Amino acid sequence: MWKSAARRTSLRRRRLFSSSAAPNVADTIYALSTAQGRAGIAVVRISGPACLEIYKALCPTKVLPKPRYASVRTLYHPQEPSTVLDSEALILHFPAPRTVTGEDVLELHVHGGPATVKAVLSVIPLCGRQIRYADPGEFTKRAFFHDRLDLAQIESLSDTLDAETEQQRRAAVRGNSGALGRTYEAWREELLQARGEIEALIDFSEDQHFDESPTDLLDNVTAQVEDMLRSIKAYEDGSQRSELLRNGIRIALLGPPNVGKSSLMNLIVGREASIVSGEAGTTRDIVEASLDIRGYLCSFADTAGFRSDASASEHSDLNSGPVGAVEKEGIRRARQKAEESDLVIVLASVEVGTDGPFIYYDKETLKLAATAESAMVVINKADTGLDLEEQLAAFRQVISQEIPALTKTGDLITISCKEARVPPPSTAARRHRDPGRIQDVVSTLVHAFSAMTELPVDMQDLLGVTERQRQLLSQCREHLEDYLAESQAEEGREADAVLAAEHLRYAADCLARITGKGEAGDVEDVLGVVFEKFCVGK
Repeated sequence: MWKSAARRTSLRRRRLFSSSAAPNVADTIYALSTAQGRAGIAVVRISGPACLEIYKALCPTKVLPKPRYASVRTLYHPQEPSTVLDSEALILHFPAPRTVTGEDVLELHVHGGPATVKAVLSVIPLCGRQIRYADPGEFTKRAFFHDRLDLAQIESLSDTLDAETEQQRRAAVRGNSGALGRTYEAWREELLQARGEIEALIDFSEDQHFDESPTDLLDNVTAQVEDMLRSIKAYEDGSQRSELLRNGIRIALLGPPNVGKSSLMNLIVGREASIVSGEAGTTRDIVEASLDIRGYLCSFADTAGFRSDASASEHSDLNSGPVGAVEKEGIRRARQKAEESDLVIVLASVEVGTDGPFIYYDKETLKLAATAESAMVVINKADTGLDLEEQLAAFRQVISQEIPALTKTGDLITISCKEARVPPPSTAARRHRDPGRIQDVVSTLVHAFSAMTELPVDMQDLLGVTERQRQLLSQCREHLEDYLAESQAEEGREADAVLAAEHLRYAADCLARITGKGEAGDVEDVLGVVFEKFCVGK
């Protein structure tokens, strides 16, 4: 049965790749697999039936190297035997089918000078017929065609090539084991089997004896579907965490004017991304900057200072005049950015008024932070030299009473952007000090990032779930929920087995579009989406 299923999959893929959009596997393809430009070594990859013919043309007097063993060869021009292309190229031969593409593969590791690379690439089409330069992602397409990779692994490979941070790399590696694809395919096979049993019951219930009644059969399938729904929910949650690693964690800096939002952002980012001035309201629009913080990709947004006409009159010594139309628009955009962010940093500051020191903050920013997935509160200008314990205790009381949801974020962090901008007097001091406690903010951020993205050890593979997979899993879940609604009909109404079977078919088709297997009609379109970002030579 399994061999028959494998043959059907192979035939389906052959039909799929016979279209004009698919690669012609009768062709031998080649491409430069390393980056363009001057380098020590350049790797030219060749895949297809003419690999041995190409080798004999480039190395006419040497025997083929032992499979998977590197050998040094001199490469000659195939039409001008006296012309040497590279006197010390490293050759690797990988015979089918145990290769990256499932075909014969030849790799030429040549000297990386542009002239040498150009000379070698220009003569390869002269070594035989039906030899052409590869299309983007065509080597990986052939790996899919020959069942060397499934679509989940291919998406993970794409993420690996695009990874810029350590956490992105780790998430991509998790999806490359093939475990995701095997799970999706097992779910699909389970749904197909359940659907087949229901349809057999529909077609032959009057002529054949079944061990289970229709009700018992639907109940058994329902139990399987409920288990699958729980698993799918876990995979959807894993996708949300992995998307934070792939696309970056969005961070919004909120607070009233002139509390140091721009200064803090510049210190964390390490450059002058925002204008810093003693004048209140310097930032009116949103200033964004991306960076890698200890392996996590982050996007910081410095927003306009929050204040209203009421707060302007309340802190007349800190605010300049009424809130104008432009400032109101800046505050609106800041509010929207906070609602879209994954983490909110609320800034307050220590100020000294006529009655002594006080904590200057905006209540609306605290309320926005309370609704965010993760938040932290930072108090700037802690360099006054005054005893602030009384003011900090009062501020904690405000948070616990008015916005209790923020108490989960832990204690307040006091910093001094002013001290952080002044370098320590000696190298030893720089090594052992954290001027202004900016690194405390960074460490707290990293702890929050870990909490937002980590998964138990036995669920680490879920970090490989991509957004495309999550969308299809969501559709699959909806079809399974429709099945449950139909199979668990209201009392007095018999479940429609035909409709229930159709819901299972739709759910299985969603899983087929994830793996590229099965008979889903738009799998070819799915391949286009998956491969569109691949580079030539991969």
